[in-house]
Amino acid sequence: MADEGGQHRGTPDDLSVVRTLDGLTDLVARHRGLYVRWSRGPGTDLAEASSTDELTGVAMPGLSASPLDVEEWWADRPVRVWAARRLHDYAHLPHDKGPGVRPWVLTGREAGRGPDNEPLVTDARPMCWIAPEVIEEARVEVELQERPWGPLRRTGP
Repeated sequence: MADEGGQHRGTPDDLSVVRTLDGLTDLVARHRGLYVRWSRGPGTDLAEASSTDELTGVAMPGLSASPLDVEEWWADRPVRVWAARRLHDYAHLPHDKGPGVRPWVLTGREAGRGPDNEPLVTDARPMCWIAPEVIEEARVEVELQERPWGPLRRTGP
């Protein structure tokens, strides 16, 4: 389990759960260097700490993840919208990758970039799971914006 300082204790998958978009927003506002990863969890990922490029099969030097840090150009816009978009962009992954794939928050060190320019994170330290209801809240928040937006989904053969 993660304690209040975000330090993990217990098994890799024994994490606290963020259950609301406001809870995730608060986490993003309070901490820098957070990433969200969509997978079967740290118990699976931390054994090899490497992702594979799906097109070529090449092992990459870290876990593929999405940064949660708010960029300076975002200025004083709502962190809630930022966090919602970061989740919504990849909300299709549980459907595409199969049972057990869900989002979790981690910290770590960027070791490079993947083929989609995503950070590859090493020295990963799990912080928390993100509950499915947060993904739904993120979808609703994105739909409330002025312009239409969908997840960053590739279509395959």
